[in-house]
Amino acid sequence: MAEREVQRTKEAEAKQAPFYEHVYANWNLMKEKANKGKVVIRGKELPWEQGRQALLKWYVHPLREELAISGWLFFVQDIRTHSGRHRHQGGLALYVVEGTGWTTVDGVRHDWEEGDLILLPTKVRGVEHQHFNAKPGTPCKWLAIIYTPMVEAMSSELEQKEVSPDWSHV
Repeated sequence: MAEREVQRTKEAEAKQAPFYEHVYANWNLMKEKANKGKVVIRGKELPWEQGRQALLKWYVHPLREELAISGWLFFVQDIRTHSGRHRHQGGLALYVVEGTGWTTVDGVRHDWEEGDLILLPTKVRGVEHQHFNAKPGTPCKWLAIIYTPMVEAMSSELEQKEVSPDWSHV
């Protein structure tokens, strides 16, 4: 058996602060946000915005850095007649705040009313869904509750299949 000679080379030394220092600073920033961030979000201070999916009011989003929590999406969707139709991964909850309607999930109709909780299932390639107001012209709203680290871990994508009838691209 032949002997092998192993040569060790010197590893490159860091030319900037060790990565651990960045991780440590980020943990401290999250702690500071938890201690000093906004705890109450007043709905009357938030604007409604018409998107391709529906009329939305954003309460919590990862891009809102002034909040005491991170990693969540909370938004209200107001369904005038029906939402757009799109596909993305499930694993989220929609709490019906007001009104009655139904949601189609992969073509299957599911009726709901105020106080109900809609659970979109986690499925291979996600779920295609759309929301309908049973009484157009009357209020019909639900609150989305989405934990974004789970969505990211599942490599969720978003594919718009049909836009809301209220959407007009500017």
